[in-house]
Amino acid sequence: MTHVYTTNDVLNAIASASKQLSARKDEVNRLNVFPVPDGDTGTNMSLTIESVVSNLAKLTIGASGDEVRKAITTGALMGARGNSGVITSQILRGLCEGSVGLEALDADAIAKCFSRAQDVAFQAVRKPVEGTILTVLRDSAAAAQTAAREKLGVNETMEAIVSEAYASVQRTPDLLPVLKENGVVDAGGFGLAIFFDGFASALMGKEGTLGDVLALSREAAPKVEIEQINDWEGSQYRYCNEFLVDSDTLDREEALQFLSTMGDCELCVGDVPKFKVHVHSNTPDKVLAYFLERGQISEVFIHNMQLQSEERTQKLEQEQAQQEKPLGFVAVAAGDGNGEILKSLGVDVVVSGGQTMNPSTKDLLDAAEKVNAASIIFLPNNSNIIMAAQSACQLAEKPCAVVPTKSVPQAFAALFAVDQDASLESNVEEMTEAFAEVKTGEVTTAIKDSRDAHGGPIATGDVIGIADGSIEAVGKDVADVVLALLEAMEAEDADTCTLLAGEDFSDEALSALTERIEERFDDLEIDAHRGGQPLYPVVFSVE
Repeated sequence: MTHVYTTNDVLNAIASASKQLSARKDEVNRLNVFPVPDGDTGTNMSLTIESVVSNLAKLTIGASGDEVRKAITTGALMGARGNSGVITSQILRGLCEGSVGLEALDADAIAKCFSRAQDVAFQAVRKPVEGTILTVLRDSAAAAQTAAREKLGVNETMEAIVSEAYASVQRTPDLLPVLKENGVVDAGGFGLAIFFDGFASALMGKEGTLGDVLALSREAAPKVEIEQINDWEGSQYRYCNEFLVDSDTLDREEALQFLSTMGDCELCVGDVPKFKVHVHSNTPDKVLAYFLERGQISEVFIHNMQLQSEERTQKLEQEQAQQEKPLGFVAVAAGDGNGEILKSLGVDVVVSGGQTMNPSTKDLLDAAEKVNAASIIFLPNNSNIIMAAQSACQLAEKPCAVVPTKSVPQAFAALFAVDQDASLESNVEEMTEAFAEVKTGEVTTAIKDSRDAHGGPIATGDVIGIADGSIEAVGKDVADVVLALLEAMEAEDADTCTLLAGEDFSDEALSALTERIEERFDDLEIDAHRGGQPLYPVVFSVE
């Protein structure tokens, strides 16, 4: 039987697949291998595709194929968050590029789309790793090619792709040892299989999904998702309300239903016992009263969006009136202290983000637009943000470049090498060379059992020390782990150590830690600051 699907069928299938992935994002998040609180692959992928659906909803009825492709690729790229989101955006871009000139959706057309998606996605990653989302994409593309050779129908082709995607996900631990060691499959690959499954099921009008529900995620409580909010423009309501809720009884769906009656842009994210609430409303007193009856609230911010918009417009006009400087900087960082230090070193705009929240390409582009400079350098300060920064450079209207810093201390060193009189290319080279010798240490708490770089056990709740991505120290006390990590990083051979205290690390603890380091490393100059970053009580560098 020949199945004829319209453009509208395809768009509805994308929207349905987006809902499937969003509903299972916590399941994907829990597959994160590294035992630190940044396992947000599912969140990043779902937000990326949700951005696509939002963009498609703006199209007029009867939009052309080119308009549809542009809406998909633009929405995916602008909404891309983290490496998984950026790669997902490139897969969608490739599928769209492969569809150019096709007159019908058949096995040959699907194979062409998947072949192009594979090419584009692999081109986006400098060093593709087997056992990841790219492997699942390649295997799915191979299944599409086989279906085309066998002259299968559209439905049979889609079923073959979904089946192979799940099979490829199951094989990822055999290709990537760290997955097998931790008893999980690749999170990005699993998310992609869910998306393909949701799309195919919806296209064929089937209830649920084609594949069996795979028990691939661990039975662990999902992390609280705190997402960046910067959306006051265009709301019919005056007040932007944001706050945290601690509650063991809050029903998130009921809360969202309530918030929808109070205004727009409503969000209630997280899980018991911590939630983040956001809504635009004219009655903040009623919003707060509802949640006070169900738990404790904190970190309350109520902004008058009308005044903010006016102030923002006025500020932008003032900035535009200023003389343009040769070189500007956009940096990503979490914590007020870190932001203040970066600005003191010449950064024009600090985008809030890092381990627990990856800003999107659009977030970075919006920040760049605020900088009154002829060219701009992005300092991502996190390995999971580098690709989004590179995408922003490609879309920016003025010359931009990325200095691929992976931590805030690396950005400090890079900024000391800036020469406003030199070219963009020269500054990138000098800044990259300047931070190359900076070793970064990060101390946090393990959110699940795991093993350190040497095979030693890590228990949930242990304090862990990470040296440039490798877990080198484990203990029960933050200060003890910092000292052990400094030993592992050969701090005795370094000249300076920059300490950044997290939001929950007291001044007294910082002072005591500084004294212990000075006693152990006589020749090491200590430069301690309040960074204010969440979840990481101490971040430091040695050079």
